[in-house]
Amino acid sequence: MNVDYTGRQTAITKKLKTQTEAGLERIARIIGIAGSVHVILTTEKYRHTAELTIQTRNLKLVAACEATEMEMALRDALATVEKQAIRHKKKKTTIKRNGKGGVRQVAVATAEDGSVAVVTRQAAKAAATTNGSTRKAVPMLVHSFPSHSPLAEPHLVRSKDGVALRPMTLEEAVKEAAFRDREVFVFRDHAGQAMVLHRKRDGKMELIEVP
Repeated sequence: MNVDYTGRQTAITKKLKTQTEAGLERIARIIGIAGSVHVILTTEKYRHTAELTIQTRNLKLVAACEATEMEMALRDALATVEKQAIRHKKKKTTIKRNGKGGVRQVAVATAEDGSVAVVTRQAAKAAATTNGSTRKAVPMLVHSFPSHSPLAEPHLVRSKDGVALRPMTLEEAVKEAAFRDREVFVFRDHAGQAMVLHRKRDGKMELIEVP
């Protein structure tokens, strides 16, 4: 994986790079090595934040963790992304195992008197080869569905990637939301007013002031 580092009031030391590469090596065994990684390390007074974004061809994993030490924040971010990668792999494996089920083939047989009968594919084939048969088999597909549709459990992932950790201007918030590729971005201005940026379907950014 190609790794890009960004340090905001933080020096990217060799120790932090080694820690990052060790964590990414475990993640690469799960999702593969083709992809790019962006690591952002930020220090604000006593707060250390590690933001990790992994982008592959069909998958994007994002995590942001905060701690009193940068090594701890980076460790938590790597662990969070690794859990996301494991869940994605399990979900993909489950879909492959289940495949496309619930489809069976039948045929519609039409008699000379105009009556119609629905028979299985095998029975229609046997009828067509029987001497003196008066029915013509027409192939069709019938989908069978389970009597009780399973309800998918809600999948919630806690993330701070959509929340700014420091006050910023509206222009800075718009740029940060675009950089993080967030549809919703929460921030506070320098006066302490909470605001929400929402990207509408037409691509325009909507500003919501929280009372």
